[in-house]
Amino acid sequence: MFKILVSDPIAQEGLDILSGEASVDVQPGLKEADLKAILPKYDGLIVRSETKVTSEIIECGTNLQVIGRAGVGVDNIDLEAATRKGVAVVNAPTGNTIAAAEHTLALLFSLARHVPQANAAMREGEWKRSTFIGSEVRGKVLGIIGLGKVGTAVARRASSFEMQLLGYDPYISKEHANRLGIKLTTLENLYEHSDFITVHVPMTDTTKSLIGNTELNMMKDGVKLINVARGGIINETALIENLNSGKVSGAALDVFVQEPPGATELIKHPYVISTPHLGGSTTEAQTEVAKEVAREALEVLNGKSAKSTVNVPFLSPDVQEVVLPYLDTATALGKLVSQLAEGQFSSLTIKYSGELAAYSTPTLKAAVLVGFLGPVSEEKVNLVNANLLATQRGLRIIEETDTASAAYNASITIVANTDKGSFSLTGTRIQQETHIVQVNDYLIDVVPSSEYLLFIEHQDKPGMIGALGTLTGSHDINIAFMAVGREAPRGKAMMVVGLDDNVSETVL
Repeated sequence: MFKILVSDPIAQEGLDILSGEASVDVQPGLKEADLKAILPKYDGLIVRSETKVTSEIIECGTNLQVIGRAGVGVDNIDLEAATRKGVAVVNAPTGNTIAAAEHTLALLFSLARHVPQANAAMREGEWKRSTFIGSEVRGKVLGIIGLGKVGTAVARRASSFEMQLLGYDPYISKEHANRLGIKLTTLENLYEHSDFITVHVPMTDTTKSLIGNTELNMMKDGVKLINVARGGIINETALIENLNSGKVSGAALDVFVQEPPGATELIKHPYVISTPHLGGSTTEAQTEVAKEVAREALEVLNGKSAKSTVNVPFLSPDVQEVVLPYLDTATALGKLVSQLAEGQFSSLTIKYSGELAAYSTPTLKAAVLVGFLGPVSEEKVNLVNANLLATQRGLRIIEETDTASAAYNASITIVANTDKGSFSLTGTRIQQETHIVQVNDYLIDVVPSSEYLLFIEHQDKPGMIGALGTLTGSHDINIAFMAVGREAPRGKAMMVVGLDDNVSETVL
């Protein structure tokens, strides 16, 4: 019988599922040394966020086959170490979706009807009906930024209250949004026309301070904001300023840059409703994540394919030899295409050329989608769930193969189709490095190794490269490399520049 250690508290329903097929020990609060000492006798380890599963701990798990995270985030688990050790990592990505969506709506109604403030006044013996006159949500415009699982669940529920729905998410199709009753639009238009705005995006470099003073100035006077996603997506300093000025008439926050935030000016503001990161904190959600991770862990232990495996799935040795080196290339291409293509995405075409065409491609397809969806998904995108997440967003994926690749032994081409046209990138591997060898119709050779890449389509004429060098130099931006591909002398050209420093909107 399998032996499983549960080192953080999880719901009894999850323990019952595990106990049906394994011997289970529940030992919360173990010190790292104690965990290392006892881990060798276990086949599985189940944690929440308290246990930090480091590479040293994983190395001690000589019989360890699976690590289960009762929840979504796996940042407390060293995935690279687990993959090296051949240990599967599974999580429970769907268990708290409804809880987060319902909490969003609870905060929305609290904003609309001043429920917490009215309750506080009643506790003080006050009866101030006129002070707390609210507004109906029927007919109001709800702007939803991010239409993953939680954003979609919010939309479905808000529509039943006869709210008008505006949505922003470049990575879902218009057809999918239409089925949900959401009108897709730009961020600017969403800001301008929404009465309520709720954010459901992950915290990335792109979404950090996604809503600041510039964005707040675009919004309706009296707009109300909700954040049950990640602290810092709405800039807290800018929010305070706009609450004080009256531009924002109310904000409901479940997440903060620093948690716990303490009794800050934001928390104490009379127009702010705050909760201590309760988005996933329901009895049902905790039960569901415990049951989900228990089932997934047992699937792995029984030699089956778990749906929520976070690290690399199994590939046979012959496939590994050819495919594994291209996983990084596929992910890099997907990430670049998602940032470079303009417009609302409708489909992706992935073309495998040369020796890659002879192999089954689900893993490569998933790797492309990890890069493409990773920066914008509210949950961790991995090789197992990438296809499902693309399907949920209504994104059509077309795969093509071409065994004849004239220039390279193998290559991958991604074509993004949007409402503004198409954009394509081709990549290959040369001396164990990813090379971008074509951008649309421009032949080029770039190793995307710099932290920042600048793609500039321009007219090929004397002085263009020098002008860019002068501009970047005047702003103390260091150039790491530069490559140019062109259609013909003095025709159209594409310049790709690797930079050591970020480029401001002003310089762009």
